[in-house]
Amino acid sequence: MSSTFNFDNLPFSLLDERERDNLLRHLDIAYYQQGETILAAGDEPEGVYIILKGRVSENDVREADGAEPTQQPFVHYQDEDYFGGWSALRGRAIHNLVAEEETICHVLPTATLLELVSSNARFADYFQQNLAAKSEIVAQHGQDQGIAEFMLARVDSGLVQQPLSVLEGTSIRQATELMREQKVDCVLVRKGNRHGMITKTDLLEALVLKGLPQDTDIAEIASFRLITVTPDDYLFNALILMTRQQIERLVVMRGEELMGIVALTDILSFFSSHSHVIGLRIERAQTVEDLRQAAQGLNDLIRALVSHGVKIRFVMDLLAAMNGRVMAKLFDLMVPQDLQPHVCLIVMGSEGRGEQILKTDQDNALIYREGLIWPGMNETLERFSEQLIEFGYPPCPGRIMVSNPDWVNSLGTWTARLGEWADSCQGEAVMKLAIAVDAKPVAGNPALFKAGRNWFLRHLRNNDVFFSHFARAALEFDTPLTFFGNLRDKSQLDIKKGGIFPVVHGIRTLALEHRILATNTFTRIDQLVEMGQLQAEQGQELGEALAWFVQLRLRHQIRRLETVEQDPAPNRIDLTLLSKTERELLRDALHVVKGFKRQLAQRYHLDVR
Repeated sequence: MSSTFNFDNLPFSLLDERERDNLLRHLDIAYYQQGETILAAGDEPEGVYIILKGRVSENDVREADGAEPTQQPFVHYQDEDYFGGWSALRGRAIHNLVAEEETICHVLPTATLLELVSSNARFADYFQQNLAAKSEIVAQHGQDQGIAEFMLARVDSGLVQQPLSVLEGTSIRQATELMREQKVDCVLVRKGNRHGMITKTDLLEALVLKGLPQDTDIAEIASFRLITVTPDDYLFNALILMTRQQIERLVVMRGEELMGIVALTDILSFFSSHSHVIGLRIERAQTVEDLRQAAQGLNDLIRALVSHGVKIRFVMDLLAAMNGRVMAKLFDLMVPQDLQPHVCLIVMGSEGRGEQILKTDQDNALIYREGLIWPGMNETLERFSEQLIEFGYPPCPGRIMVSNPDWVNSLGTWTARLGEWADSCQGEAVMKLAIAVDAKPVAGNPALFKAGRNWFLRHLRNNDVFFSHFARAALEFDTPLTFFGNLRDKSQLDIKKGGIFPVVHGIRTLALEHRILATNTFTRIDQLVEMGQLQAEQGQELGEALAWFVQLRLRHQIRRLETVEQDPAPNRIDLTLLSKTERELLRDALHVVKGFKRQLAQRYHLDVR
């Protein structure tokens, strides 16, 4: 019967031909009657068991004073599931494994398992039962290798150029001659221990617009606020940084040492995505119609990145930068220039966290300076919201957008409302506050936003009652797992209620309590780990779980958008379309959520569902 072994399922699909032959040579088969104990806690396992037929429960033995020990099932195995790997690698069984019905299993002996583990690192990693390790293997397994290589490529992958570098005191004329000789379009100038950059555009503006003489020291016109990366940074992150900062060169530094320059053109030649082309179209838009046409390419870009296996965190970062530029450019086209220093457009919710992928509901607001007189403000902001709708950003069902006067406030009114929501911390106030504390500025004067945010953080200082009430929302929805640890529903699942929201809101609460200014959930997790508020392993697993939830939701949204113009159920995923491995990862991720909710309940003295 060993010839019927299915190598299509992870982790066995990770084995090469020689390793598969080794497995088949040593594979055995075993039969168990209903109720028979396959493996008892403390026993030395025969090996790994792979179910051909039947159903097996893994039970924890619990003892109570004066009562017989009971077996508490917490997970079931069936339909080619494997079990016992963890126990086999450690030499003894941790729990009881019992056949709940007549069961036939393949048995891979422990000695053969150890041979495969020692010869295949990815196969070994999968048996760690670690969500992060499994997610990484699944992400890499079978994806487009060209994109995979790009995602792992670093800045120093042969793309760092040695720059033309001169000292302070070099004249504009001398610098121009050197640039022409060496056929470069920028030069670095050293002034003391600092480096500045001058481009051809800078030279042209200095000579033509400012009328500076040719013997002017180029250090006088250089920009010393350089945007830098390290040689070990990922190229994709460099592309995101260029998109966000609207620049075409990054300076590569290793500590205080100048390594060179990496240019946009070189990165684009390495990575054939049209992401920066879209970004340039957005930036060069002269009219609202130009901007609308540029923004229409974003969904196609998302589909291309996802279909090629680009990690979801990279996709979110890039699209957050793109969406921010669309809104900032539209704001710039519609709001008079003389008013922009006195107002600040903020985006909130998933857009504020940089976790929005496909264009979903608008969540934005406007903060303005006290005493500002802006005739026609409401009309302009209403047109702004209408234009975003035409660009493909649907209106918020709760009308949380600048076309609603409730979300257009002076700085004083804005801080007062934040305080009222925090002091109430009930029902709708909690949800409005949750949306607002994820805000980030995208256009206008960011100082107005920062003043309001800093006031609110001071307002919450040492307010334990607030954080207990605020955290409760993370426990509002049940985790969709059965008593035995399996997926509760076999067909449909609301991934936002069951997985995404508990992680996002729980991390939001912890970040707010510890005055973390970052709004992105993944960044918040990293900073909480650095502060010792989360264990490193837990932080990694929470990040992997959230990324998996978002990836599943995005795939199902893209599938539905191929048949309907607007997704009626953007947070529901069809479990029948998931592979066995994907369902296993989803189950593991939901167990991570369940454990996190238990931790939140203990920390904030709440009841957990």
